[in-house]
Amino acid sequence: MKKEVALNIPATMNRRTLLTGGAALAGGLVASASLKSYAQQPAAAKPVAAKPVSGPNMRPPIAQVKGGRVRGFVEDKIYTFRGVPYAVAERFELPQPVPVWSGTLNAQSYGPVSPVPSHDSTSKDEFVFPHRYWNENEHCQNLNVWTPTLDKKAKKPVMVWMHGGGFTNGSSIESFAYDGRNLSEFGDVVVVSVNHRLNIIGTLDLSAYGDKYAMSRYTGTADLVAALQWVHDNIENFGGDPSSVMIFGQSGGGGKVVRMMHTPAAKGLFHRVAAESGGATVMFRDSKPADSIKAQQAIAAHTLANLGLNGNQIDELKKVPYEKLLAAGTEALKQAGKELGRELGWEVIADDKYILTEYCDWAGDIPLMTGYNFSEHVGTMDKSVFDKNDWNQAQIDAALTKEFGANKDAVVAEFKKVFPEKRTQDVLFFSAISRPIIKRALNLKLEQKAPVYHYLFSYEMEVNGGTTPFHCAEITFAFHNVGLREMRVATGGTPSAFALQDKVSRAWINFAKTGNPSQPSLDWKPYSEKDPQTMIFDVKSGSRALVDDTLVELMTKKA
Repeated sequence: MKKEVALNIPATMNRRTLLTGGAALAGGLVASASLKSYAQQPAAAKPVAAKPVSGPNMRPPIAQVKGGRVRGFVEDKIYTFRGVPYAVAERFELPQPVPVWSGTLNAQSYGPVSPVPSHDSTSKDEFVFPHRYWNENEHCQNLNVWTPTLDKKAKKPVMVWMHGGGFTNGSSIESFAYDGRNLSEFGDVVVVSVNHRLNIIGTLDLSAYGDKYAMSRYTGTADLVAALQWVHDNIENFGGDPSSVMIFGQSGGGGKVVRMMHTPAAKGLFHRVAAESGGATVMFRDSKPADSIKAQQAIAAHTLANLGLNGNQIDELKKVPYEKLLAAGTEALKQAGKELGRELGWEVIADDKYILTEYCDWAGDIPLMTGYNFSEHVGTMDKSVFDKNDWNQAQIDAALTKEFGANKDAVVAEFKKVFPEKRTQDVLFFSAISRPIIKRALNLKLEQKAPVYHYLFSYEMEVNGGTTPFHCAEITFAFHNVGLREMRVATGGTPSAFALQDKVSRAWINFAKTGNPSQPSLDWKPYSEKDPQTMIFDVKSGSRALVDDTLVELMTKKA
């Protein structure tokens, strides 16, 4: 019989402390009890054999992967495996295959997430998009799997989630909305979410200091490629189809999934892409790889100097505690940015080798679904407005005049043409500045032959006087998680929210299955420059040509 093991890659500390101690005996016999009263007691009944325990996780599910066996658990109809290692890696080095282990690895708890900058305040969107934080460790190459079956012959479509937070923050479990169980059950699909290295340990460019670190600027991205390779090699054992993989992500995750189409090493590992509120790698076309590398190497040079190290001591960088390393790197971003005259961050660049400035030629066969929210970063939540639906006409006029000045009447007239279903004051919360960016990204993908589908999530949450769709708003609906306790409160949990989640989630699922997000009650036409068809997700959803160039020009023009 194989023994049970815990894989050390390396081992991480559990937050709980084991409590041990003795137990005190309490009670006793009643001293005055008589022999007569004792004799009158009925004879003890014969012991009855206990019924066998048959709970769903008395004998939890076990799956085989390349490294060995993993133990998960069952929740309702879904098999769940958490914290499954897909690679191992040392700081600033590329991921390597997981060493084979003996016994059965416990995969019932989430694995560690990438270290991120410390959080010292509560984000403004915490109520409408609640977060959770977890154990951090640089050895964070692990993923989570939700599946309706472990039958290798099932061949279910696979949906791989890459989290947001740019290349600085976030994790596969940062939001309650990221839980994949409901999506797996509703869609009869396999859902996977991935952790990978971020910020300075995922992007620091040490290529100037020798071949050993030539790829250090891509360690976080290489983690994602390794995760997709793991999916390709193992997902069949979780009922998934390695030839039907959709990658999807939001914000920074949208950038990650689109970057995979610029990454030759990811060829053949995915077949459809959905980018939510992100993914405009169109800036790669405007970039010069030599200049991008120069900027990244300047960040590295300042980081070393801030730590009192030089190029000959490059290996010492591995020994610096993460907090100290990040502090030195954060200061280096400012120093290098000042030298170059622009703001710098932890970014994944195109070097025309590992990541190309243009889409890979094979990406032409991969359909793209992409869109954004009505009020990206400019909504009622961002502007601390909690009563806009109760404004009288005088209040509406005053707010419009303050925002648009002499352009007010023209803006309102055009807004009513484009969004006749919206209230007049909603124009104050329309993210016009996002439109040129996403249109350019859409048109760039149109240069290839695969279809492109565009959406606008326009649903207003029935909380806080009406919360317009903010950055991240659509995620809960795509994951079919309106019914989760935390998200039910955040979205309002109204009948319209539950109805909409069926439509949004079904679109994502159908796209994962076929490359076409249409559904019987909601036909979704592909986007083109001449016919900019856009699926408007709202109380009443539908596809229509979203012609808003004039509106965007009016809204962004100085009065």
